[in-house]
Amino acid sequence: MKQAITYELLHIDKNSGARRGVIHTPHGDIQTPIFMPVGTQATVKSITPKMLEEDIKAQIILSNTYHLFLRPGHELIKEAGGLHQFMNWDKPILTDSGGFQVFSLGDLRKIKEEGVDFRSHLDGSKKFISPEISMEIQEALGSDIMMAFDECCPYPSTYEYTKNSMERTTRWAKRCKDAHKTTGKQGLFGIVQGGFFKDLREISAQDLIELDLPGYAIGGISVGEPKEEFLDILNFTAPLLPENKPRYLMGVGTPDYLIEAALAGIDMCDCVLPTRIARHGTAMTSHGKVVVRNAVYERDFTTLDEKCDCYTCQNFTKAYLRHLINTKEILGVELLSIHNLRFLTKLMERVRIEIEKDNLLMFRDEFYKDYGYTSQK
Repeated sequence: MKQAITYELLHIDKNSGARRGVIHTPHGDIQTPIFMPVGTQATVKSITPKMLEEDIKAQIILSNTYHLFLRPGHELIKEAGGLHQFMNWDKPILTDSGGFQVFSLGDLRKIKEEGVDFRSHLDGSKKFISPEISMEIQEALGSDIMMAFDECCPYPSTYEYTKNSMERTTRWAKRCKDAHKTTGKQGLFGIVQGGFFKDLREISAQDLIELDLPGYAIGGISVGEPKEEFLDILNFTAPLLPENKPRYLMGVGTPDYLIEAALAGIDMCDCVLPTRIARHGTAMTSHGKVVVRNAVYERDFTTLDEKCDCYTCQNFTKAYLRHLINTKEILGVELLSIHNLRFLTKLMERVRIEIEKDNLLMFRDEFYKDYGYTSQK
C-alpha cells in the first residue's frame, strides 16, 4: 500500500551534513528543515488560520491528542469532518500521541503495560489511554502524521528506569503499528527514547527502525538538561535514523536549538515557546530577546526587528506593543505571537537557503554573534 508520508532528500550541506528535503503529505508538501507551530487545542493561541498561512507562512501545525481527547472529544471532531475541517486548516497537521502530557501529570497517573490510567487535569475524572486508544483518537482527528504512544522519562532518571521505559515504548510502538488502520491516509512515526544513555538510544533506534515506519522522532531530550548534554545525545542519535525518512526532534523552539538540530540532520522541530513567551511580553529578534513590557521601551518608536517582514514589525512600534502588553490588551499577545512565529519560520527559510549553499556552519556563527549566543564548536 502507498504510504501517506514520504521523504525526498534534495541536498546535503557538504560542510556540516545538514539536510534539505521535502516531506510529501496528503495535505501538501513540507519544505525542510522546518519549525512547526503548536496548536494544542486545535488552535495556535491567538492566531487565525489565515494569519498562519499568510503572515507566518507556516507549512504544518501540531495539535494535541491528550487535550482534544478530553475536550471537545475525538468523536465530535470526527463528526465535524476531522481536525482539518473542524479548525479550517487545509495544510498538514501532526498530532502527538498524548504520552508526554499524560506522563507530565505526575501523581495523577499510573503507568502499566496496558497503558496509562490518569485523572483529567480539568475535573479529576478517571481516564485511560493505551497505544490502541491513542491510535483511535488520532485516526478520528485525521492528522497527516500521527505519533506512536510512548513514555517520556523525567530528567534525570536512573539507567534501570530509563531502560524499562525505553523497552515499553518499543512494545507500545509495535502495538500502535498493529492498531493503525489508515496507512494510506495517515503516517505513523516512532519515537526514539533512552534518556541520556547512548546504548539505550542505539537499541531504541534499531528496534523502531525494524518496524519500518514512515518517519522517526527523537523524544526525551530538551527536557531541562544542560545544552552540552542535549547536543551530545542529539548528535549521537540523529545519524542512527534512516536517511530516506523524516527526522523529527520533539519540543525544540529556541533559535540556537533549531539551528543545531538542522546541523545534526533533523528535518522537523516544534515548540510552544514562541506563543508562550509572547503572552509574557517577550519577543525573539535578530539581536536577541526583547522584553517589550520593560520601561526602556516606553518611548521607543522603532520597529521590533528591522530585519523582520511580519505584520507586527511592518506596522507597529515597541512603544505601542509595550502599551498593549502592560494594559493586558489581547492584541498585544496576538502581535507578539505573530512576530515570534514568523521569526522562527523565517529563520528556517534562511537555514534551508544556507544548506543549499553549503554554508550553514558559517551562518550559525554569524547568527549567534548577532543574537548574543556562544557558538558551540
